[in-house]
Amino acid sequence: MKNFAIIGVGGYIAPRHMQAIRDTGNRLVAALDVNDSVGIIDSYFPDAHFFTEFERFDRHIDKLRRRQSDDVVHYTSICSPNYLHDSHIRFALRSGSHAICEKPVVLNPWNIDGLLEIEKDTGRQINTILQLRLHPSIIALKNKIAAEKSDSKHEVDLTYITSRGHWYLQSWKGDEQRSGGVATNIGVHFFDMLHFLFGKLQQNVVHHSEPTKQAGYLEYEHARVRWFLSIDIDDVPAELRTNGQRTYRSITIDGEEIEFSGGFTDLHTRSYEEILAGNGFGVDENRVAMESVATIRSAQPTPSIGERHPFLDRG
Repeated sequence: MKNFAIIGVGGYIAPRHMQAIRDTGNRLVAALDVNDSVGIIDSYFPDAHFFTEFERFDRHIDKLRRRQSDDVVHYTSICSPNYLHDSHIRFALRSGSHAICEKPVVLNPWNIDGLLEIEKDTGRQINTILQLRLHPSIIALKNKIAAEKSDSKHEVDLTYITSRGHWYLQSWKGDEQRSGGVATNIGVHFFDMLHFLFGKLQQNVVHHSEPTKQAGYLEYEHARVRWFLSIDIDDVPAELRTNGQRTYRSITIDGEEIEFSGGFTDLHTRSYEEILAGNGFGVDENRVAMESVATIRSAQPTPSIGERHPFLDRG
């Protein structure tokens, strides 16, 4: 049995990590969040120590390590805001634990090299959650693409709309300096999936960029991709909004819809199983996706270059 700590236990994604820790037969011994609305802990690990101040959390983790306590932390799961991931990973490794970090592992790709150096210095590992790589439908699709003999590129449309209320832009998620913007915060796992499926990235063009939506064109070794990401409810197709639907997700390859809406609920547990077995995704495996979103973040939109996503030109 391994002991875990969580940084950012009050966040949206933290319950999936707590469930994964429990489902893999391990235990949460300590948790940190600046907010104290964390009663969800009782549903998983009511005996876990909880801190709202990083300094007290740091002292507790260090005390466990120095005393060689039975509660010494083996893994630190990082669910904090995106801009803090780099710092919290460094803390985890320097405290003697391995790190498991939510995506995006960092905001800027050059930070990956620094993390690789700390891995080497500490002898600890950084594992990242790239759960779409473990989705059965995505694995089957990757195998199908790998078996193809054609040199032609697939035509792909990626559309992901996950509407958010007014709170979003007032939170850290709406601050590009802290979240990385829409492409980073809600799209980075899709960009990793595209690289996983279609190989080396060859072209990255941004057609549209504003705080609530971004769109562009990506070309890979084996695909041409038109993509559209949004948190704006008005971008959900009208017929779906009429029925109360607030999200819309679609991926088509050569005009054929790829169905992978199911099978998401246990992917964090699957990720933890692979990490604990020594088969996790290392920090460097994030590099292409990190470079992709960093380019999108800094690019000047060029609407006339590359194929535009059809949602950009809807009346």
